[in-house]
Amino acid sequence: MNILVTGGAGYIGSHTCIALLQAGHSVIIADNLSNSKSETVMKVMDIAEKEVTFYEIDVTNAEAVDIIFKNYKIDGVIHFAGLKAVGESVEKPLEYYHNNIVSTVVLTKACHKYGVNRFVFSSSATVYGENNVPFFETMDLLPTTNPYGETKAMSERILTDITRSNPIFSLSILRYFNPVGAHESGLIGEAPNGIPNNLMPYVTQVAKGKLEKLRVFGNDYPTIDGTGIRDYIHVMDLAEGHVAALENLTEGVHVYNLGTGKGTSVLELVKAFEIANDIKVSYEIVDRRAGDIASYYADTSKAKNELGWTAKRDIVAMCRDAWRFEKNYKDFVESK
Repeated sequence: MNILVTGGAGYIGSHTCIALLQAGHSVIIADNLSNSKSETVMKVMDIAEKEVTFYEIDVTNAEAVDIIFKNYKIDGVIHFAGLKAVGESVEKPLEYYHNNIVSTVVLTKACHKYGVNRFVFSSSATVYGENNVPFFETMDLLPTTNPYGETKAMSERILTDITRSNPIFSLSILRYFNPVGAHESGLIGEAPNGIPNNLMPYVTQVAKGKLEKLRVFGNDYPTIDGTGIRDYIHVMDLAEGHVAALENLTEGVHVYNLGTGKGTSVLELVKAFEIANDIKVSYEIVDRRAGDIASYYADTSKAKNELGWTAKRDIVAMCRDAWRFEKNYKDFVESK
C-alpha cells in the first residue's frame, strides 16, 4: 500500500516508516521538522534500502496536505504529527489544541475528499486519565490531567464520529505508553531538538555528559519507590504494532493498547540503564511535574488476540539500543 505518514521524520514515525518499508509498503512522509530533522529521512532510506517521498509541510495547512493527496494515490494514513510534551501542554494549551486538533480535522477532510478509508491514529495512554491500572480499551475515558491528553481524547472522538458517519471508513486508534530505545542499527533514535522532555533521551544525554544530571519529578507517589511508573515499550515493537494495525484494518472503529503490560518506575529504569550499559547516571529529585500521574500501564491482550502483536523486546534491549544511538549520534545544525 501507499501510506502517508504524518510526523514521519519524528521519533516513532521514522521507526514506523522502516517497519512499513520492510513490510513491502511505499511511504510518503509529511513533517514540518519542528521536533525532527530531515537527515532522519535519509537514514530511514539507508536502513530500509528503499526510497521515501518527503514533504516538509505542516499538516494543519489544508492546501499543503491537499497537494499530497492530489499527487499520489494514498491507500492509508498513519497520523503521528502533533505536539507531545505533557508539561509544555500545561504551559501552552492553545498551541496544543490548535496543532493537534486541526491537523486531525485537515487530514480526515482530505481522506473524505479523495476516498481514502484507512486511518491509523497515534493516540496515547494519557486519555485514560486517572483510571485504575491496568488500562483496558473498554474503559470510559476520564478527564485527563493535561491539555496534551485532552487533544488526544478529542481527536479520538472526532475520528470515531467520522467513522460512524461513513460506513466504509476503517479506523484504528492506538493508545500506547512510553516508547524508548532506538533502531538496532544505531542510525536513528530519539533526538529531540533542545532539552529532552522524555525520560530516556534525558538519561542518555546525562550518561554522555551533554547534560549534568537527570531531574526526577517527584519521589512521593504511591509507587514502589515513590517515582512515577510507566509502561515502557521499545520503539521498534511500537512501530511493528502500527503496521499490524494498518494491515488488519476492517471497517469501523478499533482501539488497541500497545505496551508491554508491565510498569517500570523512573528509578528502576535508571538502574536498568546503568546495569545494561555499565555507566552511572547522576540524578536529583525535584518537585512533581504538572500533569503527571502516579502510574499507568496497559492490558495488551486485545492487540495480541486481534492483531497477533506482542512486544518482544525487554527493558535491557531498550536501554542498550538507546545508548548505542546516543553514542553514535552527532549533533548538527539543521539546514532548512
